[in-house]
Order: sequence, then structure tokens, then C-alpha cells
Amino acid sequence: MRGRARAGRRRLIVGAAALVTLAGAGTWNATASDGQPPVRQADRTFDMPGARIDASYFTSGSRSERRPAVLLGHGFGGSKDDVRTQARNLAREGYAVLTWSARGFGASTGEIGLNDPDHEVADVSRLIDWLARRPEVRLDGTGDPRVGLAGASYGGAISLLAAGHDDRVDAIAPRMTYWNLADALFPDGVFKKLWAGVFFGSGSPRGGCGRFEAEVCEMYERVAVSGKPDAAARELLEARSPSAVGDRIKVPTLIAQGQSDSLFPLGQADAMAKAIRANGAPVSVDWFAGGHDGGDLETARLDARTTAWFDRHLKREKGVEAGPAFRVTRAGGMDSTDGTLQTRGATGTAYPGLNSDARTVPLDTAEKRFENPPGAGPPSISAVPGLGGGLGGGLSQLSSLGVGGLNVDFPGQHARFDSGPLKSSVRLTGSPTVKARVKSDGAGSADGAVLFAKVYDVGPDGSRTLPSQLVSPVRVPDARESRTVQLRLPAVDYEIEAGHRLQLVLAATDLGYASPAEPSSYTASVVGGLSVPTAHGVTTGTEPLPAWVWGLPVAGAVVAVLLVTGRRRRAPSPAPDPELSEVPLEITGLTKRYGKSAGRYAVRDLSFRVEKGQVLGLLGPNGAGKTTALRMLMGLVAPDEGEIRIYGHAVRPGAPVLSRVGSFVEGPGFLPHLSGRTNLELYWAATGRPPGDAHIEQALEIAGLGEALGRPVRTYSQGMRQRLAIAQAMLGLPDLLILDEPTNGLDPPQIREMREVMIRYAAEGRTVIVSSHLLAEVEQTCTHLVVMDRGRLVRADTVTEITGSGETLLIGIDGPPPSDALVGKVSGLPGVGSVVRTDDGLLVRLSGASPSQLLAELVGMGIPVNGLGPHRRLEDAFLTLIEGETP
Repeated sequence: MRGRARAGRRRLIVGAAALVTLAGAGTWNATASDGQPPVRQADRTFDMPGARIDASYFTSGSRSERRPAVLLGHGFGGSKDDVRTQARNLAREGYAVLTWSARGFGASTGEIGLNDPDHEVADVSRLIDWLARRPEVRLDGTGDPRVGLAGASYGGAISLLAAGHDDRVDAIAPRMTYWNLADALFPDGVFKKLWAGVFFGSGSPRGGCGRFEAEVCEMYERVAVSGKPDAAARELLEARSPSAVGDRIKVPTLIAQGQSDSLFPLGQADAMAKAIRANGAPVSVDWFAGGHDGGDLETARLDARTTAWFDRHLKREKGVEAGPAFRVTRAGGMDSTDGTLQTRGATGTAYPGLNSDARTVPLDTAEKRFENPPGAGPPSISAVPGLGGGLGGGLSQLSSLGVGGLNVDFPGQHARFDSGPLKSSVRLTGSPTVKARVKSDGAGSADGAVLFAKVYDVGPDGSRTLPSQLVSPVRVPDARESRTVQLRLPAVDYEIEAGHRLQLVLAATDLGYASPAEPSSYTASVVGGLSVPTAHGVTTGTEPLPAWVWGLPVAGAVVAVLLVTGRRRRAPSPAPDPELSEVPLEITGLTKRYGKSAGRYAVRDLSFRVEKGQVLGLLGPNGAGKTTALRMLMGLVAPDEGEIRIYGHAVRPGAPVLSRVGSFVEGPGFLPHLSGRTNLELYWAATGRPPGDAHIEQALEIAGLGEALGRPVRTYSQGMRQRLAIAQAMLGLPDLLILDEPTNGLDPPQIREMREVMIRYAAEGRTVIVSSHLLAEVEQTCTHLVVMDRGRLVRADTVTEITGSGETLLIGIDGPPPSDALVGKVSGLPGVGSVVRTDDGLLVRLSGASPSQLLAELVGMGIPVNGLGPHRRLEDAFLTLIEGETP
């Protein structure tokens, strides 16, 4: 049983409980969606001292079953509605969930006190009192419910504060929040003016200080005018920070902090992790991709991890895997098809902190001189608060990929200290440090020097990237005499590639911060090198790998041994067939089974031949075996039986004849920041073949991309990407071109252009095989067809023969559409292969009967026939061919 709250605090809660009244029975709603268990929601209001709190209560499942409770707080400027989805999901997982709008937000009244212990924090304790009286909530003792708290930003801070002020709290999961609000808004005594303005402005819908408590309002206005925080301001913010009760937080804590966050950077999470772990509580730390500056907030993943955390520490389910002690999301490159950032996870068995496994990188140590201009303007630019979801978020994500963002350091207002090119790549995980000697003179020197330190990644071409767009302010007091100071740079997780340089910049100004308005001159030099933490114990992989993954290396080694030892025994490739030297493709008896199944086939006894100049359409419903056949054709999959010959040469993995084949399968893949032409040149260079053999200009002329070739691929439309992919497949002008669904995602004009590309290519004596579901396009593009179903060949012929053959007739019928009974009767006539009902009558594929015999049978059955003739649509022919097949 958990202990009751401390005597003084509990007397306050018990006394205040008399003031807490339920403003009504509330409104209950129970809804279910997507087949999930229904969730009951009760909207309630609570009367608190000086405020009326709007809340919602969520439960699901049996009303008689007791369950742990969870309180979910919202972010600054939001309301309870922001966490409704997470509340409903937790309710379905077996929790009683209470959400509320904090004082001054949503429908709640009262003044914003920045999580004042006497107001907002006390409100949480009163809500816990109410949960303790609910019959469906599990208790650890009288008045002591089993309860956890979670929330992001402002809501994350209240979860930490509640755990420090009320020992009935059993587990918490704060997200992208602060440990010490004074340190967050006044780092090293420098006023974070832009973020402070956003922070206070979002709580002031009426302008001015809006709904803030008077002392908070007065503090902000005082600091904003002076540009420099005073001791009273720090004292007020520190008293309302989790750090004030850090020694009392002794519950399991899952800390999730954003890497793209200049408001509450990773150092805030580091401080809370160290303090709570020192109390003996379990702590896990998760650095996710986004943050207050934007980027991917990884909401779904972090919500799921929070649920697992509560399952482990509230439900006490010891078998639940609550995740690693440390996890960091890392950039895994950019998806070349849509330009989105790809990520991967890295984990450690212990939280490494911000200074683990440091290595020293030597820097230029020459003394540099720079100026703080009058009025501290124009300022340097790093992060831009308030642009989170748009430009700012995009810049933060791109910087993690090594793409430069919106960084400006004005000449004469900063000093640079460079390293030499790195001989090997370095993964920076933590907060770099460096010692610098600083001196200032001029009118502004009385207040000391204010500098902004940052580390750039500088590429061989001189391009500069500021990781996560972060900068560290530092105030150097009494700098009129030379002072040596330790600079702690922003904590990041970032990889610097071999050949790149690190560049320390000390700037006199920054857009996000207040700098002295009086002009000053600074001199600075580096003492020693830059200490770069590398956290060697953090390795790629978000969770323990299943057996089939860790077994792959062993299996791979076995396969490699078998391949090497079996090479001598492998049957030699069949000799080229001179009679097929001019035949692009001949497939004979091709068969491929599913796995080791003896009776299930992906492709079975497939045979057909393709000649020069043909555009062959490979058709079939889903599961027909088309993709498997194409993969065998390209040497990617070995057939179980049969043979494939390209220009008389048998196809084997890596066969030289495959150099005469170009292919486009499963979508285009390009480097988005490079031009179309550069992408093609790099692709061809990777083949190792002579540049003169690429025929880039001819391929580009066929693709018809025009001036777009010089633009970055990220600016291309989907149609242009598809055409560039076709051009890539055409490099070297292969004699046989294989295209799998080349018109996917294209609009009608783009489809027409793709059709013309294929026709032009084949017109020059080459051969094209195209797999597509757009039958109307196939009919206009292809000269020949191969129709497959259930792995077998159904028909191989010219388009004209298949669509216009007398074997398939369109029977016009007067009156209402034919009934199922009539279709069945016609299907049963001798010499009829299949019958399909259409808007005009019946589509009949003959199998032995003549058209005149069929007409006589129909008239004899009393069917009002008004016309009979060969049909002309590929769609109809395709349907009759497939309908006629039996399993």
C-alpha cells in the first residue's frame, strides 16, 4: 500500500476536498468505432478554489472491474480535447482516464500560474481525491488510487510536479517538457526573448498578460523590457519547476524529449533523468525526432510506449516489455519517391548522459576579434521559434540529414574555429564542450560578454549545417579581463561524415535571444580541442531482434559456404542457342512453386515468345503470377522448372546477357536534392560501364523531360518522376525493356505521354514488355498480349486477334438485362467456353461452336437477339478469358 501524502499537504487536500463539488451528474457517452470496445465518456466540471475546471472521464469494459487510473495533461495553450484520442486508447487498454483543461485554458476558468503548486498542482491532487472515490478505480489504500500521469510540455511538467507534491502518484511519463523553467527561459542568464514571447503570448488571447497571475505577468513584463532576467524572476520560475521538488520524485519515469527543440532542449531531460535516478526510481529516456521546433513528434510510437510503461508499473505486469533504458530516433535518409524523412531507432542498455565516450577534435586556436553591434542588430539566426509545424520543423528535420538550414552569421559579428577534415565518420551523441578564452571592451562591457556558441558540420564543398538548428548562449561576467570559460554546446544526436570538418562559431548576437544593446568588441580563442561525446553503447535497433533476424547472419554464412563449395558441382549454363540469337525472349515450361509446396504454384508451365519491335502487354488479375514471372525473367528468382532465354542465352543470376535488359520495377528511386540529369549520370557510373555507352541524350529524348532535367528531383511531379525512371531503365538503350505498372499514380495526360514513350522506344527495333492493370491503355499501346491466370498461360496473341477474334462475340439482346438463369443456360450450350453479362447483352467466348450455330441455339431458346458480332474492347476480351478459366 502506498503511503498517504505528507501530513501538511494531506491536511490541505482534505480541507480543500470540502470545496470540491461535482457541478452535475455530467454527460455520459459510450461510443465504439472500428469494432473496438466502446468507450464511455463523462464530461464533468469541478469547483476548485478560485477556478472551475472542465474535465472528461473515460472508461471501457466491465463497470465492476477495478483498474488503475491515468491523468492526462495538455500542452500550453491547449485543452483537454488535445489528449482525447490518447485517453480513449488508454481506456480501451483497461485504464480509468481523467483529462482536464488547466486553469485559464479551454473551458476552465481561473488564472494561469505556470503550474503553481498552490493552484494547478493542488488541482491535480483534488482530482486524485475524486478518482479515489470511484468504484471502478483500483486502490492501494484508503483514499490512495493506483494512478499515473502523462502529458507533453505543460502537461509533462504537471506530471513531474504532481509526483513531487503528492506521493499517491505511482508512475509518470512526461514528454518534451522542462525540469527547470528558469534555465529553459534564461539559459546561463541570457533571456530567450522570442520563445518567452511565444510562451506568454499563447496564454494571452486578450493581449498583454491576459489570463496570467499578476506576479507572473509582472515578472515577464519586467524581464522583457530590461532584456535581462533578475534574481526575483529566476526565483519565481524555479519555485514552479519540477526541479524544486526533484528530490521527492521517486516513481518510475519515462522521459521523452525532442531533438528539434530550442525551447526545452535535451539538457532539460538529462537533468531530470539524473535527479530521479538518484532517488532510486526506474528511469527510461527516449529522444524522439521532433519537438517544439517541429518535426515528427512520433505520437503513435510514444503513446504506445507510454501505455506499455503504465502496464508495467501501474498494472504491475512484469512480463510487459517497457522498452530500453535509452532510445534515440536517428535520421535514416530521405525517401526518394516522396521526399519524406526516414528514421530508425538506436538503443542503449543504460542512459549514457550527455558526455559519454568523448573524443577530442583539435580546433584552430588563433585569437579572433568580432563585434557586438549597437542595438545588437542585425542578429545571427539559428532556430526560429513559432515556425514549428512548417518552415522551422522542416529546417530541423533537414539539418539532421546534413542539409543546411536557415543559418545566418553576419560578417564581423562572429568568430570561427575549424577542425581539419575528419579521417573517419563520427556519431555525436550528447553535448560537446570546449574551453575558450574571452575578453570584451567597449560601452557594453560592464555587463560582461554575451556569446552564442554553436558547432557546424562543414562539408568538403563548404556547405554548413547546424545540427537541429540549436545554439547555446553563455554570459561571461566581468569579461574586461581575459576569462577562460567552459562552453557547453547544444546536445544533439548527429553523424559527421568522413572528410567533413567541425566548425565552432562564437557569435555576438542571435535572433532568439536578448543581447546587450551597447556596442562591444570581443576577442576569443580556443583552449585545447572540442570534446565530442560519442556514446559507444548506443547501437542501431529499437528493440530486441526476433530470432529470425539474429539468425540471418548464421543462415547467410551457411548459404555462402554452400554457394562456394557448390560452385564446382553446379551444372554449367546451357550453351547459347544460335537459332534464338535474334529473339528477345523465349520462355519454355517456366514453373515456380510457393516455398516448398508440392501443389501450390505461383507460375506453372508458362511458355511464350516475344519478337523484336513488339510491345507486349503482360495481363492477369492479382495473383496471376505476373510479378513472379518478371522476377524470374530478370534473374532475381530462380525457377523450379523450365527455361528463359534472352537472345538465345539462358538467364541465370548475374548472366552477362542481362546487360541487354533494362527494367523499371516497384517505383522510381532517386536522390531528391540532385537534378534529374545528375541522378542518371550517377546511376550509370555505378554500373561501372563506359560513360559513352550510356546514351543519356537519346534516353532523355525518348522520355521527353525537356528543361526539367536541370531541376532537383524533389520539384518533379509524379509523372515526371515516372518518366525519369523510364529514362533510367533506358540508359544504354537496352534491347529488351521491362516495365512493371509504369503508369501508377499518373493523370490522363501523363499516361498518354508514357504510352508515347513506350511506342517510340519499340519503333526503333527494340522490345518492350509492360505489366499493367489499365486495360484501355494496354489496348492502345501494345501490339501483343500474354494473359495469365492462376500462374498459367491463358492466351498469347496479337491485340487485334484477342479483341477482334471470332472466338469472342458480343450478343445484343432486347429488353431487360439477361437474368442469371439465362446466363447459366447459355453457358451450358455445347461449344461455349464462357459467358459474361454486359450492358448491351452477353459476351460469349466460343470453344468449338461457330457463330451461326450459337445464333441458332439462342433463337431456339426464344432469346430476343438484335445483333451478333465480334467485340472490340480488350476489357471484354480479358474478362471472357479469365471467366473461362477454372482452378
